[in-house]
Amino acid sequence: MLDIQLIRENTAAVKEAVRRKKFQVDIDELLDVDRQRLTVLADCEQLRAQRNEVSARIPKMQGEEKQAAIADMRSVRETLGEKESALRDLEIRFETLMLSVPGLPVDGIPDGTGDEDNVEVRRVGELPEFDFEPLDHVSLCKNLGLADFERAARFAGGRSYLLTGHGAMLEYAVTRFAMDHLMGQGFTPVVAPLLVTDKAMVGTGFFPLGREDTYAMEKDELYLVGTSEVPLCSIHREEILDADSLPKRYAGWSTCFRREAGSYGKDTRGLYRVHQFQKVEQVSIIEADEALSLEEHHRLLGNSEEILQALGMPYRVAVACTGELGMGQARKHEIESWMPSRQAYCETHSCSSLHDFQARRSKIRYRPSAGEKPRFCHTLNNTAIASPRILIPLLENNQRADGSVVIPEVLRPYMNGLAVLEPHD
Repeated sequence: MLDIQLIRENTAAVKEAVRRKKFQVDIDELLDVDRQRLTVLADCEQLRAQRNEVSARIPKMQGEEKQAAIADMRSVRETLGEKESALRDLEIRFETLMLSVPGLPVDGIPDGTGDEDNVEVRRVGELPEFDFEPLDHVSLCKNLGLADFERAARFAGGRSYLLTGHGAMLEYAVTRFAMDHLMGQGFTPVVAPLLVTDKAMVGTGFFPLGREDTYAMEKDELYLVGTSEVPLCSIHREEILDADSLPKRYAGWSTCFRREAGSYGKDTRGLYRVHQFQKVEQVSIIEADEALSLEEHHRLLGNSEEILQALGMPYRVAVACTGELGMGQARKHEIESWMPSRQAYCETHSCSSLHDFQARRSKIRYRPSAGEKPRFCHTLNNTAIASPRILIPLLENNQRADGSVVIPEVLRPYMNGLAVLEPHD
């Protein structure tokens, strides 16, 4: 959420951000509702003051004067009730519009509508050269006994999968390796709730616009998270932190759930786009400073690159264009890993700076020093690893002519020393 004062004073810049990020919200209507609510609020405060002043004097009155004052009081109360009702309606509309205003992108973000407009920053690693016809990850999973798609679909529907045997171990291996790497960088490991309240989803910017993609437990008014970013950012909801306690750096390990409501018929084969997956997420809560925010952004980005480099994964990094920025994102880099079967770099990580957007909605503040007014924090996040999608390049890039797959050396301790996955007879 943006500061309404910023919207009032920088209306043109906010309108431009709405246009560039392809969101739908009428800023003129918002400002009109804002003016109306302030006018009605002032009327309410005046009527309350009048009511309180007369109420204090009535006990000292007598006769007709008292009866007249009581009649006036009834009129004031009726008018105040009407004004308060109007104010409630205006506040609801104001809140709805405010929650629909996107965060402002930082300078230098390229314009665009989709990932084809992202700007490549660098490529790392050599693409594999096969002297045989390589298999895709679905065939590799079947031949190596790593996954079962048909049986999963029977009892769990489309976009479902079973990771079995070494497939399950491989997922444990990549997620545990990522978690260990982050702990080595000073991040606090967290296993957080997967079910959260509406307030947590709104506070982190996933609601109201992301409801269609979220699994809802309607009877309990709870929602399954699509990323542990939601509970990690909510840890300090409605708190005022000491500046000395910042930055807060968390590594969340969680199962994630997404309905993929807008991707009907797209990427339905294999492990690329599924409803349930495992993810290790980085979240930082820092002081409100753009220089520190940029530095922390590249820290999170660097952690993910180090993980991919340790896995020997070819990848590229790109700056996301305005059309690829989410509601609260001011800056985003995407890391795309090379997937031979798709003959393309495909997104596996997303690193985002949100400035005070989430903190303002979630009321996460810090006090710069004793006696100073609290300020809203900055928040950032980035994928450390997400499985099973990461298994696609991991398997496809490391396959050999005999159908086996070499396990990256850093994962072997998590695989009980196993170095190669061999085809089943």
